[in-house]
Amino acid sequence: MAHEEPGRGGVTPGARDAMGRVDAPPLRELARCAVRDPDARDLLLARVREMAVRYARVRLGRFGAEDTAQDVAQEVCMALVTALPTYEERGVPFEAFVYTITARKLADAQRSAMRAPTPVAEVPDATDDGPTPESVAVLRDDVSTALALMQTLPAQQREILTLRVAVGMSTDETAAALGMTTGAVRVAQHRALAKLRTLLAQAGAGDVA
Repeated sequence: MAHEEPGRGGVTPGARDAMGRVDAPPLRELARCAVRDPDARDLLLARVREMAVRYARVRLGRFGAEDTAQDVAQEVCMALVTALPTYEERGVPFEAFVYTITARKLADAQRSAMRAPTPVAEVPDATDDGPTPESVAVLRDDVSTALALMQTLPAQQREILTLRVAVGMSTDETAAALGMTTGAVRVAQHRALAKLRTLLAQAGAGDVA
């Protein structure tokens, strides 16, 4: 039996996706077709892997490593393949489903890393949420300073900036992933960016070490 091809009875080209590409089918369409269509499954896994790597890089921050981010993404893809046959859409964006898996796999990787006898200059007492440069590029200012100042934000605000700017989730997707309203996400993101701009200005003036 012929497989349905994206755009031909299976997954149809959609609007701009979370990573900024044009004509990429929404993840929910890919997920719906992935069980019976190998092409849709491969495209879904590629998109999910990219999202997972970006998220892991941000959350690992300066204590992370590229190998760990890639390992987490691989674990997410394997978990997704296992979950797809029984996955049911329940009004929650598929991106939120991916976020839940990725956050869990990353937490597992971080716990394992902290238990391993790997020599490091400093071991954080808690999960490091520092973003990659692209997650603060909207500020168009000194990236290294912004990364350090990111740690002064409340955890929820850091997570929102990670998902909205670094991973590329929409406001609705971020709200679903974090169990918030879209309005609350917009307000928190605005406050977080405003706070970072203020701190960056103070740092530039020498008021922040």
